[in-house]
Amino acid sequence: MVVLKEIRSKLEQVASKEDATNLQRYFKTGPGEYGEGDRFLGVRVGPLRKLAKQYRTLPFSDVESLINSAYHEERMLALLILVEQFQRGAAEDQKRIFNLYLHNLRNINNWDLVDISAPRIVGGYLREHDRKRLYSLARSPHLWSRRVAMMATLFFISHDDFDDSLKIADLLLNDKHDLIHKAVGWMLREVGNRDRQVEEKFLKSRYKNMPRTMLRYAIEKFPPARRKRYLDGRI
Repeated sequence: MVVLKEIRSKLEQVASKEDATNLQRYFKTGPGEYGEGDRFLGVRVGPLRKLAKQYRTLPFSDVESLINSAYHEERMLALLILVEQFQRGAAEDQKRIFNLYLHNLRNINNWDLVDISAPRIVGGYLREHDRKRLYSLARSPHLWSRRVAMMATLFFISHDDFDDSLKIADLLLNDKHDLIHKAVGWMLREVGNRDRQVEEKFLKSRYKNMPRTMLRYAIEKFPPARRKRYLDGRI
């Protein structure tokens, strides 16, 4: 608890009320919005990354206390610390971090929290383990679980392993939420950055039925004429 008090004191020192107000607006914390009720201290990502490196040996019990915080930045700090610990950890430590992460999914409840942690922790662990859990997450009614499933595959993509990315994208093709459309389109674009033929093979039979945002994200790096043909439905 002494270390947690020290961490929270350091967060207070770099917090800004103005940034807190702006962040609450940016991350859609109003009634009925995806981040409803979330609270911000007003700490930017740079100082959080520095603190994560400084406290990368923080015990799991303290990390879990931060994950359960009402404040967005404390949850982000916890996730950044877990990423640090996962990258340096032995196999048993990585398994424990993976399980801790999934046990606390209810608190990994905004797109930035998912995106800075899911590829390294969930993707990093499942690259060498059974990936069935990924498909359970993709089928979940819980928005952030679905985004975790899609974003985790970024780690696979970085190793030229595209199969699960495309399968998860297929499962989420008709998802109703715009934050899933963006995640799927982004991961398809990342596949295309590594192998354009693989991405286009996937798109050609699906692009006419994809949400427009998903398609725009997926083809963002295409040459302008090619991008226009997709948007006009002329592929």
